[in-house]
Amino acid sequence: MPTSTEPDVTITLEEGVAALDAAEWNTLVAGGSPFLEWAFLASLEEAGTLDARSGWAARPLVARENGRIVAACPLYLKHNSEGEFVFDFAWADAAHRAGIQYYPKLLVGVPFSPVTGARFLVRADRDRAVWIERLGRALMEICQGNELSSVHVNFCLPDEAEVLARLGFHTRIGLQYHWHNAGYRDFDAYLDAFRSKRRNQVRRERREMAEQGVEIATLTGDALGAELVEPIYAFYRATVQAHSYGRQYLNRRFFELLLERFRDRIVLVLASQGGEPIAGTFNVEKSGVLYGRYWGATRMVRHLHFNVCYYAAVEHCIARGLERFEPGAGGEYKQLRGFDASPTRSAHFLADRRLSAAVEQYLVRERAQAADTIDWYLEHSALKSPTGRGPEID
Repeated sequence: MPTSTEPDVTITLEEGVAALDAAEWNTLVAGGSPFLEWAFLASLEEAGTLDARSGWAARPLVARENGRIVAACPLYLKHNSEGEFVFDFAWADAAHRAGIQYYPKLLVGVPFSPVTGARFLVRADRDRAVWIERLGRALMEICQGNELSSVHVNFCLPDEAEVLARLGFHTRIGLQYHWHNAGYRDFDAYLDAFRSKRRNQVRRERREMAEQGVEIATLTGDALGAELVEPIYAFYRATVQAHSYGRQYLNRRFFELLLERFRDRIVLVLASQGGEPIAGTFNVEKSGVLYGRYWGATRMVRHLHFNVCYYAAVEHCIARGLERFEPGAGGEYKQLRGFDASPTRSAHFLADRRLSAAVEQYLVRERAQAADTIDWYLEHSALKSPTGRGPEID
């Protein structure tokens, strides 16, 4: 139902991104995160990855002026906290102890993807701050009007967190490790930026591939044929099965759809031994940034992970003149290989005042700890002169 009273403006919940006009949606995304594009979000839906089993139901929030989409949020009704990468399990437990029903809840973000990007998509010819506030208020109204526990806006941009904070959302700070291009002419120049101990370590790990007969290739564009679906899917499943906490959210059909619709964005790093593919990473490139997404190996070789996931990707970034590489969540080992600490942001509205107050008390301490941790990692960078900037955290 419309939540706006303006006669020429409607803000509605829709039945999935796939049901919306692709061109209209992508006009909102423009040069922003590739994971917000229609092809990626619609493929998640059409492949059947967002269902009752996964706990994700796509309900994009869409604003129209005179029938034309001018702003939107990738919104999901969640029945669990799986696949979000901003962990609120402790909040759910606290709510349960207080007699508060935590699920379902609302989440604005990209399913199964710990990647920062705009969460409030606004046409370039509209006032972005105004529409962030409008959609933020609409989210709060939907939450309270339907007796939902909360709204979570994960991996959002700083300007979004700032506007939402004024509306009563709590800001949460996380940590990832990102690579920044300081104008390196080649990989050796990048290694020259390391402190000597780490530089020698990387060189040893790189030599290991040749010594074990492993060849690594980076594939893009027309080199990404349909025959690669099976190994990509096998690598993804291998990672899920290798960890007790692993969850298989994606299926083979999802990767098929991406190779059909999203090929121009894909950068696949493939490792082979004896002519047989044994490992790979599925990466996405757009607007000067490379994003690492799905890694896996069907045969483990010493230091294979570092070479496929990081060193080959960094070489690609240098060759292409990309500004940044975001390899994903977790992994302090990334810091030892030239990836410096960077803050991530999320915003959270909790309808129950008691739970909201308790969460804010916790987040005050967590924000201070996050700032201290990021400062420490930057001071102890593997690089002689870290290229990343320290966090600006209030």
